[in-house]
Amino acid sequence: MNGFIGILGVVALLLVVGSIIGFWQRDRFVPGWLIVAATLVVLNDAMLTRVYGLVPRMLPTLAWNWQGKVMALAVTMAIAGLPAFGWYRSGLTLHQARSSLVSCLPLALLYCLFFAVLAYLFPAGPADRETIAFQLTMPGLEEESFYRGILLFALDQAFLARWRFLGVDWGWGTVLSCALFGLAHAFGYSGEAFSFDPLTMTMTAFPAFIAVWLRLRTGSVLLPVVLHNFGNSISLFT
Repeated sequence: MNGFIGILGVVALLLVVGSIIGFWQRDRFVPGWLIVAATLVVLNDAMLTRVYGLVPRMLPTLAWNWQGKVMALAVTMAIAGLPAFGWYRSGLTLHQARSSLVSCLPLALLYCLFFAVLAYLFPAGPADRETIAFQLTMPGLEEESFYRGILLFALDQAFLARWRFLGVDWGWGTVLSCALFGLAHAFGYSGEAFSFDPLTMTMTAFPAFIAVWLRLRTGSVLLPVVLHNFGNSISLFT
């Protein structure tokens, strides 16, 4: 129940902030897509938590949440295949925009450096094979496909205003998707109270902006997936 209340809090923040932005830029706002984005957030959380524990664990011997991640990724892929979304438009494609990888190299190295420094300062120590396998695969595959894929697409359809910066077109959807990614790690509910960790928010939202730039520049979540998994696993090898 705590998890469900927590995600309702996140969705409430999205709807309130999104409505304020939409009221401010009414001629570039499509409220129906904001509702779609909010629904996606709830659906993704439900899959990650096995519908808040209602779906039995199929892999009880494994320590990590493989089942929840696979369920969430499967739903994300199915939604991306709908005509209203589309695989290519959602960034779930291996195709990279022409010459984009060369221009992305400096920022990709910055991303790696950021997590390499964190790994040096806070080494995770020895890890078992399941932990290594999980961190090298599932976080990036599931989270990038969702946050930089279908959720970003839905929010970009809700907020149509754009501004050009660093060679890509930014919108309120990019900002909100990064904020939601940060809140997924920093915001929660327990002990009959909501909690928020500003440090965790910063440490997750900042890399999210780098990942979303890479997604916009390349047109694909492929590079963000690779870098995300690097960031999650590098501390296991220090």
